[in-house]
Amino acid sequence: MKAVGICGSDIHYLKHGRIADYVVKDKMVIGHESSGTVVEIGPGVSTLRPGDDVALEPGIPCWYNRSSREGRYNLDPGVQFFATPPVHGSLAEFVDHPADFCFRLPAGLTHEQGAFAEPLSVGVHACRRGSVSPGKTVAVLGAGPIGLVALMCAKAFGADTVAITDIKADNLALARQLGADTALHLDPAAEPAQVAESVRNALPGGPDIIIDCAGFESTLQTAATAINAGGTVVTVGTGCEHARLPVTRMTIREVTLAGSFRYANTYPLALQLMASKRVDVLPLITHRFGFSEADVRQGFDTAARAVETKAIKARACIG
Repeated sequence: MKAVGICGSDIHYLKHGRIADYVVKDKMVIGHESSGTVVEIGPGVSTLRPGDDVALEPGIPCWYNRSSREGRYNLDPGVQFFATPPVHGSLAEFVDHPADFCFRLPAGLTHEQGAFAEPLSVGVHACRRGSVSPGKTVAVLGAGPIGLVALMCAKAFGADTVAITDIKADNLALARQLGADTALHLDPAAEPAQVAESVRNALPGGPDIIIDCAGFESTLQTAATAINAGGTVVTVGTGCEHARLPVTRMTIREVTLAGSFRYANTYPLALQLMASKRVDVLPLITHRFGFSEADVRQGFDTAARAVETKAIKARACIG
């Protein structure tokens, strides 16, 4: 491995030992945003050779599952995903990984950028789920790492206008740098209806697509209220398990509610978006650390104290 990102899920497993039904019951290597250099290939591998720099897609599906056969392998309940118990992650010197899920880095891309294909894929998949395209207006709720990649992907997909919301001024400043047409600094005490009005006023004609990267009841209510008739609300964040929504309003206005879980068939596009410079992820990497045990500990401590350290994305790198 040459570069491994530190994700919020890594921090959550370290702090709490579980995420939903995934419980850490034994020692587990974490890390799933990764890139490296091929050192050895198995028999029958013809697409890669030693020395190739690659990005590793972390989920290995079971191809006998119906979802996988239909191309939606992210929905396969048997997928073996890096750093999802009991599967070990990629924060290691060497990783054995299927060639089909190792993607050669385009010329000019660094290992840092290659590792970023993973979170960027979340944004690509969300935009696909919402059918983001030229002529559409998009609102992104939440300007954390995933909200910021969703913003960049929406712009790259050709959305006419993209607005983003958050309660953190620093994150919104970065969002403007990354291309947000409007960045709304929210009052944490504001009611969903108030936020919805601000979102609608920020976009000409209101939002056709809303990508909720927070997933709290308040943001879901904001999205359901702010979305245009016939629009699509894409849920990416999982901040709450249950939420009360204005179902009648959504029904008579034919609002589509689309979940977006991880990604499938996104890595080639994610890498190409970076290689073509349509998306620049480097401003999101705010902290860099080595691969020594002390450096990695410092990296996780920095990421865990993101409010204090103002970390957006921390990354462990070799070289």
